[in-house]
Amino acid sequence: MFDTLYHPRVLELAADIPHLGILADAQASVEKTSRICGSRVRVDLSMTDDRITGIALGVEACALGQAAAAILARDAIGASPDEIIAAANGLRAMLKDGARPPVGRFWELRHLEGVRDYPARHVSTMLAFDAAVAALQAIDMPGADAQPES
Repeated sequence: MFDTLYHPRVLELAADIPHLGILADAQASVEKTSRICGSRVRVDLSMTDDRITGIALGVEACALGQAAAAILARDAIGASPDEIIAAANGLRAMLKDGARPPVGRFWELRHLEGVRDYPARHVSTMLAFDAAVAALQAIDMPGADAQPES
Protein backbone atom coordinates (compact mmCIF):
# COMPACT_ATOMS: atom_id res chain seq x y z
CA MET A 1 0.00 0.00 0.00
CA PHE A 2 2.82 2.44 0.78
CA ASP A 3 4.23 2.33 -2.75
CA THR A 4 0.94 3.00 -4.50
CA LEU A 5 -0.56 5.53 -2.08
CA TYR A 6 2.26 7.28 -0.31
CA HIS A 7 5.07 7.47 -2.83
CA PRO A 8 7.58 10.29 -2.30
CA ARG A 9 5.83 12.95 -4.45
CA VAL A 10 2.55 12.51 -2.54
CA LEU A 11 4.42 12.99 0.71
CA GLU A 12 6.29 16.03 -0.67
CA LEU A 13 3.04 17.65 -1.72
CA ALA A 14 1.39 16.86 1.62
CA ALA A 15 4.28 18.45 3.49
CA ASP A 16 4.25 21.70 1.50
CA ILE A 17 0.75 23.11 1.08
CA PRO A 18 0.88 26.73 -0.08
CA HIS A 19 -1.70 29.39 0.79
CA LEU A 20 -2.65 27.99 4.18
CA GLY A 21 -4.74 30.28 6.36
CA ILE A 22 -7.67 32.59 5.77
CA LEU A 23 -8.25 34.80 2.75
CA ALA A 24 -9.37 38.17 4.12
CA ASP A 25 -11.14 39.26 0.94
CA ALA A 26 -12.68 35.88 0.07
CA GLN A 27 -15.87 36.00 -1.95
CA ALA A 28 -16.70 32.50 -0.75
CA SER A 29 -15.50 30.11 1.91
CA VAL A 30 -16.59 26.47 1.91
CA GLU A 31 -15.60 23.63 4.21
CA LYS A 32 -16.05 19.97 3.28
CA THR A 33 -15.73 17.07 5.72
CA SER A 34 -15.35 13.35 5.13
CA ARG A 35 -17.87 11.39 7.19
CA ILE A 36 -15.64 8.33 6.82
CA CYS A 37 -12.44 9.64 8.39
CA GLY A 38 -13.21 13.13 9.69
CA SER A 39 -10.79 14.89 7.32
CA ARG A 40 -11.72 18.54 6.71
CA VAL A 41 -10.70 21.06 4.09
CA ARG A 42 -11.80 24.69 3.90
CA VAL A 43 -11.28 26.65 0.69
CA ASP A 44 -11.54 30.45 0.51
CA LEU A 45 -11.70 31.92 -3.00
CA SER A 46 -11.73 35.33 -4.61
CA MET A 47 -12.19 35.99 -8.31
CA THR A 48 -11.80 38.78 -10.81
CA ASP A 49 -12.74 38.64 -14.48
CA ASP A 50 -13.55 34.91 -14.43
CA ARG A 51 -10.17 33.97 -12.93
CA ILE A 52 -9.21 32.94 -9.42
CA THR A 53 -7.16 35.73 -7.91
CA GLY A 54 -6.89 34.49 -4.36
CA ILE A 55 -7.07 31.21 -2.48
CA ALA A 56 -6.49 30.12 1.08
CA LEU A 57 -6.96 26.70 2.62
CA GLY A 58 -7.47 25.19 6.02
CA VAL A 59 -6.50 21.52 5.89
CA GLU A 60 -6.98 18.88 8.56
CA ALA A 61 -6.68 15.74 6.47
CA CYS A 62 -4.64 12.65 5.77
CA ALA A 63 -1.62 12.83 3.47
CA LEU A 64 -3.80 12.08 0.44
CA GLY A 65 -6.19 14.93 1.22
CA GLN A 66 -3.23 17.18 1.94
CA ALA A 67 -1.57 16.30 -1.37
CA ALA A 68 -4.75 17.05 -3.33
CA ALA A 69 -5.14 20.34 -1.43
CA ALA A 70 -1.53 21.24 -2.23
CA ILE A 71 -2.09 20.62 -5.94
CA LEU A 72 -5.20 22.80 -5.89
CA ALA A 73 -3.46 25.58 -3.95
CA ARG A 74 -0.33 25.54 -6.14
CA ASP A 75 -2.20 25.87 -9.40
CA ALA A 76 -5.53 27.62 -8.68
CA ILE A 77 -4.46 31.25 -8.99
CA GLY A 78 -5.13 32.30 -12.55
CA ALA A 79 -7.38 29.32 -13.22
CA SER A 80 -10.85 29.68 -14.65
CA PRO A 81 -13.89 28.02 -13.06
CA ASP A 82 -13.95 25.60 -16.00
CA GLU A 83 -10.40 24.47 -15.21
CA ILE A 84 -11.26 23.83 -11.54
CA ILE A 85 -14.44 21.96 -12.50
CA ALA A 86 -12.61 19.90 -15.13
CA ALA A 87 -9.91 18.98 -12.61
CA ALA A 88 -12.51 17.98 -10.01
CA ASN A 89 -14.42 15.91 -12.56
CA GLY A 90 -11.18 14.40 -13.85
CA LEU A 91 -9.98 13.47 -10.37
CA ARG A 92 -13.35 11.90 -9.56
CA ALA A 93 -13.38 9.95 -12.85
CA MET A 94 -9.80 8.79 -12.26
CA LEU A 95 -10.66 7.53 -8.77
CA LYS A 96 -14.12 6.09 -9.34
CA ASP A 97 -14.20 5.09 -13.00
CA GLY A 98 -10.59 4.21 -13.79
CA ALA A 99 -10.21 7.14 -16.18
CA ARG A 100 -6.84 8.55 -17.14
CA PRO A 101 -5.43 11.21 -14.78
CA PRO A 102 -6.32 14.85 -15.43
CA VAL A 103 -4.01 16.84 -17.68
CA GLY A 104 -3.36 20.54 -18.00
CA ARG A 105 -2.95 22.92 -15.09
CA PHE A 106 -3.68 20.25 -12.46
CA TRP A 107 -1.61 17.47 -14.05
CA GLU A 108 0.00 16.55 -10.72
CA LEU A 109 -3.26 14.89 -9.69
CA ARG A 110 -1.77 11.90 -11.52
CA HIS A 111 0.26 11.25 -8.36
CA LEU A 112 -2.99 10.27 -6.65
CA GLU A 113 -3.88 7.58 -9.18
CA GLY A 114 -3.05 4.84 -6.65
CA VAL A 115 -6.00 5.98 -4.51
CA ARG A 116 -8.30 4.40 -7.11
CA ASP A 117 -7.87 0.99 -5.47
CA TYR A 118 -8.91 2.30 -2.02
CA PRO A 119 -12.53 3.54 -2.22
CA ALA A 120 -12.57 4.53 1.45
CA ARG A 121 -9.91 7.15 0.58
CA HIS A 122 -11.77 8.72 -2.37
CA VAL A 123 -13.79 11.24 -0.34
CA SER A 124 -10.83 12.63 1.59
CA THR A 125 -8.83 12.90 -1.64
CA MET A 126 -11.68 14.86 -3.29
CA LEU A 127 -12.34 17.29 -0.41
CA ALA A 128 -10.27 20.24 -1.64
CA PHE A 129 -11.62 20.15 -5.16
CA ASP A 130 -15.20 19.59 -3.97
CA ALA A 131 -14.85 22.60 -1.66
CA ALA A 132 -13.39 24.71 -4.47
CA VAL A 133 -16.30 23.85 -6.77
CA ALA A 134 -18.79 24.62 -3.99
CA ALA A 135 -17.04 27.96 -3.46
CA LEU A 136 -17.41 28.70 -7.17
CA GLN A 137 -21.11 27.87 -6.85
CA ALA A 138 -21.35 30.26 -3.90
CA ILE A 139 -19.74 33.00 -6.00
CA ASP A 140 -22.34 32.07 -8.64
CA MET A 141 -19.86 31.39 -11.41
CA PRO A 142 -21.39 30.14 -14.67
CA GLY A 143 -20.95 26.39 -15.07
CA ALA A 144 -19.99 25.80 -11.45
CA ASP A 145 -23.15 23.80 -10.85
CA ALA A 146 -21.92 21.18 -13.33
CA GLN A 147 -19.95 19.41 -10.58
CA PRO A 148 -21.75 16.53 -8.84
CA GLU A 149 -21.26 15.96 -5.11
CA SER A 150 -19.20 12.94 -4.15
